Amino acid sequence: MVQSSLATKSQSFDLVKNEIEQTIKQAESSLERFQENRESGEDLQNCLDYLNQLRGIFILVELRGGTLLCQEAVTMANDVPVGANDDKNILLTTLSNALFILRRYVEYYHQQREDHPELLLPVINELREARREKPYPESRFFEVDVKERPDFCGSLSVAAFEGNEADYEIVARRMRLTFQVALLGLLRDRNPVVSQKLFGRSARGFVRLCQGAPMGQMWCLVAIAADTMLDRAMIFTKARKRLFMRIEKYAREVVYVGKVATAKDAPDSLIRDLVYLLYRSGSANPEVKEVLSAFHLTPAEFPDSILEAHSRRLYGPGTDVLKSLSEALQDELNQLKDKLDIIERGIEPDLAELSSIADTLERLGNTLVMLDLNRLAAIAREEAVRLRAWEAESRLPGEDELFRLADSVLGIEDAVMQIVSRGITSETDALAGSERSREESIYLREAVYVVADEARGALTLAKRAITAFVESDYDKLHLANLPATLHSIWGGLQMVSDPGAAHVLERVAASIQERLLDAREAPETQVLEALADALTSLEYYIESIGKREESNADLLRLAESSLDDVGL
Repeated sequence: MVQSSLATKSQSFDLVKNEIEQTIKQAESSLERFQENRESGEDLQNCLDYLNQLRGIFILVELRGGTLLCQEAVTMANDVPVGANDDKNILLTTLSNALFILRRYVEYYHQQREDHPELLLPVINELREARREKPYPESRFFEVDVKERPDFCGSLSVAAFEGNEADYEIVARRMRLTFQVALLGLLRDRNPVVSQKLFGRSARGFVRLCQGAPMGQMWCLVAIAADTMLDRAMIFTKARKRLFMRIEKYAREVVYVGKVATAKDAPDSLIRDLVYLLYRSGSANPEVKEVLSAFHLTPAEFPDSILEAHSRRLYGPGTDVLKSLSEALQDELNQLKDKLDIIERGIEPDLAELSSIADTLERLGNTLVMLDLNRLAAIAREEAVRLRAWEAESRLPGEDELFRLADSVLGIEDAVMQIVSRGITSETDALAGSERSREESIYLREAVYVVADEARGALTLAKRAITAFVESDYDKLHLANLPATLHSIWGGLQMVSDPGAAHVLERVAASIQERLLDAREAPETQVLEALADALTSLEYYIESIGKREESNADLLRLAESSLDDVGL
């Protein structure tokens, strides 16, 4: 029956496809004429009529995304008066972009024969945000009844919280800070992997603090969602960032209101958004399947990774355009490499070649800026400046200088070749820059990676040693070598000029010596937890360095806060 319904829907669409495309073009033309002449009320009314016509067609062929987009577009068009001033430009531009994306979605549906209305949500939300309306959640088209909820905590193993009111407040503050650091990293587009790990840690901390209270169910679901997003490499869209910003409110309430805040249920809308993440993940992990089956759901046939690829094609340039663009840029780069080869071989080297290469790099840089590939453009322009300097000094580059220049060109070429498969994205832009630092020598970079690798191993051993120490009823032999191990990492961090991380590590090592090794009594649970949190934060900080990413000082502050909370 489902297949038959889809076939009927597809056939209905085929009958009206040409009419849809023609009507979109008419709406675009009317809007364009109105943008040129703001007094043309007739053009604005025509645009409205075409939008309403499109809405009716989409209702008929059951394309929910197209229906909602046209509905929002009509509302926006009604907000634009005849004679509109420049303050309405954002509305008109957003409306024009929405029609362009709608046209591409119609072609997408024609090719794929699959309706994924969620693909249109970003542009629908742009229409709403331009009108200062609240954007729709990612689960807008997701139909599930979450009033009857299963036990989300059944698959999670979380130790019960033991401590007094003061301890409760300390842990609550630390877990909220952990959540905030993760959220801040997310909003700044820093290492989403670390943010996902921190979200999971924080959520499990709040599960402990809820102690079986209703709000604990939401935090269990947050922990499962964070783990699943990490496991499936799901990206943080604007909608998902907004979701985790909403969740932070409940972390704040536990800190400022206390245990009373855990006695209420999370709203249905929040639970639905989290369940949707699990559904969209495509994960077959037991804890995910358990949650979905309770709502009579199975993982999405088109998981997040596939929809993300479809989204890139929908919102970015078409494949043909990307291919042509990539080929044109590669031709330019091939000419560049030929000229560099002439200089390297010393075949009639001519200073005039330097100017020619610089011209090409500047032209390439300008093209890359237009494509919003700003990091790649900066590399091209930097090398052009160096070439101009060599020309002014009337000298050809030395061997090392030439190798550096060639390295930059090859890095840009590698990124350009990836445009067809990756699209024009921040990932593409980062390809050359991620492999090269303009400030550091290759030797220093390698030293940083070696130190990071050794530090990660040592910190993992440190956490295992503390766990063994607790499980053996505080046998100090498990910790005997720990201070020396941590001190060796400290020396490495000092060597690569990271005094902040070295200082935090020094505090951790001193605390282990003083509160675990030298102490006559068994350590308090809160002290052990604080040390574990600090070591984990350090581990995440060093992990980002090892992945050649910008260091995240917030993680160091989180580690220090964990130590400060218990007086370490």
